[in-house]
Amino acid sequence: MAEKEESSAAGGGREEELKKELQSVVKKIVDEDNYGTEITLKAISILSDLSDTVLTKKFRCPISGEIMGDPVVLSSGLTYDRPSIQKWLNEGNLTCPQSKEVLSHTILTPNCLVRKLISSWCKGHGVAVPRSHQDTNGEMITEFDRLYFNSLVTEMFSSLTDRKEAAKELRRLTTAAPSYRAVFFEFTDPISRLIGPLLEGSVDSDPELQEDLITTFMNLLVDCDNMKLVADHPDAIPLLIKSVEFGTIETRKNAAVALSMLSSDNDRRLMIGNAGAPMPLLQLLREGHPIAMKEAASAILNQCVEYNNKEKFIELGAVKVLLEKIREGKLVDELINLVAQLSTHPKAVNELSELDTVHCLLGIIRETESERTKENCVAILYNVCLNDVGLLKVIWTEGIEHQTLAKLVDTGTARAKRKATALATKIGKLFPTVL
Repeated sequence: MAEKEESSAAGGGREEELKKELQSVVKKIVDEDNYGTEITLKAISILSDLSDTVLTKKFRCPISGEIMGDPVVLSSGLTYDRPSIQKWLNEGNLTCPQSKEVLSHTILTPNCLVRKLISSWCKGHGVAVPRSHQDTNGEMITEFDRLYFNSLVTEMFSSLTDRKEAAKELRRLTTAAPSYRAVFFEFTDPISRLIGPLLEGSVDSDPELQEDLITTFMNLLVDCDNMKLVADHPDAIPLLIKSVEFGTIETRKNAAVALSMLSSDNDRRLMIGNAGAPMPLLQLLREGHPIAMKEAASAILNQCVEYNNKEKFIELGAVKVLLEKIREGKLVDELINLVAQLSTHPKAVNELSELDTVHCLLGIIRETESERTKENCVAILYNVCLNDVGLLKVIWTEGIEHQTLAKLVDTGTARAKRKATALATKIGKLFPTVL
């Protein structure tokens, strides 16, 4: 940690130094009529150095201070290098190291965009690309290992007993050894061979086999390079959607995680939404099973980044389901975040324009200790109430007793303050009593 702070301080010092130097050069350009080509080139050079310094800082893991070899996104939305954040989680920490937010889940989603940017930047500057998780766990697998792995995939065409044994081993290997995930697609038509047994009859005809194969599928997606190959296979996404609907609770949860990981790309989000994922995901959330509900909520949240998918979930009754679960006190922080995402759609606003909902949101703001949840609640109130005089009066009346908005204006996050201030200003114009 000390090395990280020293590295950050050095980086910050260099950035400030460049900014001052740039400020001096720009002043010359502004103040002098004949500043010449040399000054212009110097400004361009400083800007280039400053850009490199800022980018390098963004590419460093907040924990280790080193350029990330395997950037992954935590449920808080922040990116870390996999080995560093995995160590943090393995030590029993259930919060985000930077935001201190309690994690809704500990699934690490590959940040493919940042990984590509780092690779491109390193190559452009003649810097060695940092080693990824695939080669930090020892040596890559041998040719013998490849043959063994291939033989396991081939067992999917054998007897049921052999299939089940091979599926368990594939699940174990792809969970424990990242290098196996990296070489899976070296084999001929690997996805068809892997999922073949699940396509022969009913997807959940053998729940144990289905669970092992879907979990293997999920493991493979940890490698960014596998995502497009999976999404391009015509049977992959439909099978995952079916497995969210049918199978053991572990199967359904892991299928939801796989769909969530695939939803890192907007084209894939749309593809998954059009393939029929919204109804099974919403049903999984509605059932409220403790180990699956979080993953269903996370998958729905990722899907709803795409506007058409958001509309699909709203039309299926997602707002009602979410509010029911919130009132039951289940996953309040995560589900409020999802409601905030939906509340930007006009159809959701109509459903959220209920007195009970407004009172519920105000109550959560008063009771929760999560700044993120307070922020999401006031964002929902802003989207729903800003242009509704009747609902603004409800907030005004509530404010006389509890001063909920006023407290957020003073103590909330930057976004919460903006939303609360806008509401308070509107209410102040409409009603005489100050919140």
